[in-house]
Amino acid sequence: MYGLLIKRLILADRKVGVSHCVESNLKLASGFAPVPKLLRAGVKVGLGTDGAASNNDLSILGEMSTASKLHKAVAQDATVVDSKVALLMATLNGADIIGLGEKVGSIKTGKKADLVIADLNKPHLTPIYNIYSHLAYSMHPSDIETVMVNGKVLIENGRPTTIDQDDVLAKAKSWQNKIKEQ
Repeated sequence: MYGLLIKRLILADRKVGVSHCVESNLKLASGFAPVPKLLRAGVKVGLGTDGAASNNDLSILGEMSTASKLHKAVAQDATVVDSKVALLMATLNGADIIGLGEKVGSIKTGKKADLVIADLNKPHLTPIYNIYSHLAYSMHPSDIETVMVNGKVLIENGRPTTIDQDDVLAKAKSWQNKIKEQ
């Protein structure tokens, strides 16, 4: 028990960050990361999606929701990894871990304009009592209307602006059929 505590404290002291890929861990039956204990020890925890082979949808919104709910259930404590902490894990903590916290991860003067704009006027998002709770537990990727990275709009009206989505989907379906034929 003390050995694990010492390891967590060493991670915190050396400013080691952890990328928590909860849905991949669940899909692969890899166990549960001790996220609440890491956070209490001062370890910065971010969220990741791993890869398509172990996380089919690669949704950071799904990671936020799953991470928060899973750790509440495992700890049998509804206060651990609350929705605000889950949002920080998905944004600023991840930016800090990879050394970009001064440039991205939050909306602040001098930081790059990385923004996500969602349509919150939907039945599953109404009424809103706590915005953090809605973002972590109720919002879906399909609610996202606009994505801006460093001031450049990459998604507008829910569609990519830099690629032809229909062409990409057609190519993916073509490969799907080729693979099924084998």
